[in-house]
Amino acid sequence: MRTLIVSSIAVLLSACASQAPTKAEAAPAPAPVAAAAKPGPQCYSGDDSRFFDVGANASIAGVKVVCKATADGKAAQWMGEKH
Repeated sequence: MRTLIVSSIAVLLSACASQAPTKAEAAPAPAPVAAAAKPGPQCYSGDDSRFFDVGANASIAGVKVVCKATADGKAAQWMGEKH
């Protein structure tokens, strides 16, 4: 029984070793996709269920607020309106 297993493994290994390796053809690199225009920062209003652009005025829970960009310019937040 062991002889059968050992001989089948030897045949399998010799069959794999005798095959010439094939060169993998390099696929051409895909063309770069144009980056979509990223929208600027926005503020979300749950009262209106939508986003507002920076500088937009709204009333949230009866308080007048303005959507202003944060210091780093990556986000926006509601700020109380100046009197």
